[in-house]
Amino acid sequence: MASLLALVAISASIGQTYAQSSLTVNVASTLQQIDGFGVSQAFGRAAEFRDMLSGDPQKQGLDYLFNTTTGAGLTIIRNRIGSGTTSSDSILPKSPGGPSAAANYSFDEDDRGQVWFSQQAMKYGVKTIYADAWSAPGFMKTNNNENNGGYLCGTPGHSCSSGDWRKAYADFLVQYVKFYSERGIPITQLGFLNEPDYVTSYSSMQSGANEAASFIPILHDTLEANGLMGWNSQRSITQGLVSAGMEKYLGYITSHMYTGDPNSIISTKLKTWQTEAADLQSRWCATWYGGGGQCEGFTWAQKIHNGLANANLSAYIYWQGVEVNQFQASSYLVASDGKTLTPSGRLWAFAMWSRFVRPGAYRVSTSGSVSSTGITAFKNTDGSVVVVFLNSGGSQQNVKVSFKDFTPAAAQAFVTDNTRSVASVESKLADGAVTVSVPSRGMLTVKLTAAS
Repeated sequence: MASLLALVAISASIGQTYAQSSLTVNVASTLQQIDGFGVSQAFGRAAEFRDMLSGDPQKQGLDYLFNTTTGAGLTIIRNRIGSGTTSSDSILPKSPGGPSAAANYSFDEDDRGQVWFSQQAMKYGVKTIYADAWSAPGFMKTNNNENNGGYLCGTPGHSCSSGDWRKAYADFLVQYVKFYSERGIPITQLGFLNEPDYVTSYSSMQSGANEAASFIPILHDTLEANGLMGWNSQRSITQGLVSAGMEKYLGYITSHMYTGDPNSIISTKLKTWQTEAADLQSRWCATWYGGGGQCEGFTWAQKIHNGLANANLSAYIYWQGVEVNQFQASSYLVASDGKTLTPSGRLWAFAMWSRFVRPGAYRVSTSGSVSSTGITAFKNTDGSVVVVFLNSGGSQQNVKVSFKDFTPAAAQAFVTDNTRSVASVESKLADGAVTVSVPSRGMLTVKLTAAS
């Protein structure tokens, strides 16, 4: 900080000044509620994390993901409900013989490491555990295979000689939730589809709005009876579900970003989640900003900002958290060679929201603008207010932030750019307003506590 102050003094002495923008945060004007930010360790990555890292490296990896002081402070994990033909990848690996036959469910107590990962996340205070099925078991589908698409037997236009498996599939999903509940791990969100418009060589299942609408009430009723209660493509499917009256059965609309980032509002009364996003093309990088590449943290900060500000997302989930000995792609947030862990710029992009904007917060409106800078503001359940700035321009932006329906008593500011990661920086609080400086191609998060 001494060097920065010296630089400012020198600039002032030669007559150079910095323009200041004004912004007002309207704390009583609420928008969407925030459920959180998260990751997955599906397809055995949780077991690899557990088995290939131990001691301090393992704890450091968990800290990077969930610690609110040294890591990203993530608050959601997404587990995969397996549908394979082995007991390690499904609670029902073999057909019981028909939809009405008694199912011989079994649980291996591990679920490819996801039981361990869920337990570890809960120790950090994570309360949102989303379980999602990529596919129904193969014997419940038109192609008799968990892979390569195929439709759930019994949905409109998809009859099978083996019968209608919709109720059996609902029972399968509910039993998975029960197995976790019995082990003290509450599944808070349940999904029965992954990417219904994408056919691939691994577990996948197709569905349109009609197919989904024929299954959703069955799943809803099964959950209730047991006491459990790409973006443009999803917009189209959601319109069909809304038209079919499905909103009353659902809690969330979820989608992925691979064929289009969330950048506009889906017409629904339900919360919308972006549940899988990653850079699947670039080789691993830890860079914050180097020109706008897909692996860079600043790029992902822009994606998250657009989702929150323009699509009214309530949750944003990256694909993978920690990977060991995998450096081919940037599909995960933290890399390890088995001993040393390297956080990416993408992790710190998440941290600039997730550490400070906690579950249950509401995004609130703002008035005024700052050149080349995206702004999101939030009110937490504890009464604190958080303002997040994302400066895509080539020069620093100085901003004076005032508030309506809120009187700040203290302010903390944190910055992330090419040289700093969630580093504490100076902010000036006077007369109910806070003044901050947002670095070029960087982020700044300011958290304000209310006067008692």
